[in-house]
Amino acid sequence: MNDWQRKSPLDWETYVNKMVKVAAIEKHEYEGWVLTVDPVSASIVLATFLENKKVSISVVLGHAVHEVEILKEGDDEMKQRLSCIFAPEESKAYSPEELEKRKNNLKTWLETNHIPVTEQGESGRTLCVAGVLTIDPPYGPEECSSSNEIILSRVQGLIQGYLEKQ
Repeated sequence: MNDWQRKSPLDWETYVNKMVKVAAIEKHEYEGWVLTVDPVSASIVLATFLENKKVSISVVLGHAVHEVEILKEGDDEMKQRLSCIFAPEESKAYSPEELEKRKNNLKTWLETNHIPVTEQGESGRTLCVAGVLTIDPPYGPEECSSSNEIILSRVQGLIQGYLEKQ
């Protein structure tokens, strides 16, 4: 086990969102922004931004790492770019105001259709339908959760239809 593998996850976390140079076995060197470090294998996931707005992802296996040198700290813009790398294309960030509007519109629509709905949680961000289904932000069919598959399917269908009419 090498020195890198002996570090704790808290030590590895200090490398996340930083530009590093990794010296590996057989004199290989890798440079990139650290997305994450696998806590089991100590493998480093590096992102490199290419000229054509594409991203190259490299994984340096933990057992092969000899030394990691921090070259540059990531600013807020870089942290945002790194956090969006694996986000789905259709995923859109909503402002708190937009989320509140979506929640209120959906709640009003559900109530208009005689579906019992309440707000849940300390900040009231989660909608609860009939006490058996929850809808989390951003309040789409994918954010519905219930142990009752029949109710889940029907409410997801209703919300999908509602969103298509918007």
